[in-house]
Amino acid sequence: MKEREKIIISGLVLFMMLIWLGFLLHANPDFPGSGWGLFFGIAGAALMLVPLLYLIIKRIKPLKRFVTRRVPMRTLLTVHIYAGVLGPILVVIHTGHKFESPIGIALTALTMIVVLSGFVGRYLMSSISREIREKKSTLKELRTDYDLVVARLGAEGGAGFFGSPGMLRSFLLRLVEPVLEHGPHAAEAQAIRLSESIADVEFALRTHETFKRAFSKWLKIHIAISVFLYLLLALHVYSELHYGLRWLS
Repeated sequence: MKEREKIIISGLVLFMMLIWLGFLLHANPDFPGSGWGLFFGIAGAALMLVPLLYLIIKRIKPLKRFVTRRVPMRTLLTVHIYAGVLGPILVVIHTGHKFESPIGIALTALTMIVVLSGFVGRYLMSSISREIREKKSTLKELRTDYDLVVARLGAEGGAGFFGSPGMLRSFLLRLVEPVLEHGPHAAEAQAIRLSESIADVEFALRTHETFKRAFSKWLKIHIAISVFLYLLLALHVYSELHYGLRWLS
């Protein structure tokens, strides 16, 4: 998620939370059925269908190939993100802070959960992936530097204990580093520092990859909650049309 996009989406999510909390101070039972209430409800529901369309395009490969020849997936993802936040904002406004029916309460709660889980998951996943790429690049550079130092020590007949870096070896080398840091053993001290850095980066990389595997399950949960949300939305629209038209007749 780009920095500007992240700031805008963060502001919209915060705005959604603030207007949702407005039920503590305000409630208008007549607003959902008014002209403006219907407008916000229909517009919000339409925008909430955009992420579903994105999911369908992403999962059906022939459709994805057809669409991406005209519109890049990155553009579709951006539309998905903005529609996925703006739609719920309009839906919360549509409620008029009238949370009485079980379907309405469940629909509002699921909407908030889907938006928040999508926002947090999207931000963390992109951040973790970026961190993994950066740490892999750093690890590659450190290993290259370490191999050069060890090769130089080997040529001088002093490689000895400096083989492949590891956590145990790094710990043992750290004990003797102060002795080697100055004088003719500066190369040995440099090898120790590099081995320590490699061990630290490897540990951080394993931690980030563990988080990434855990968050891969988040996407499945997010999709499952979203599907349930759409089912509730369809039930809500049907009930409003059914009972609303009966009342009009």
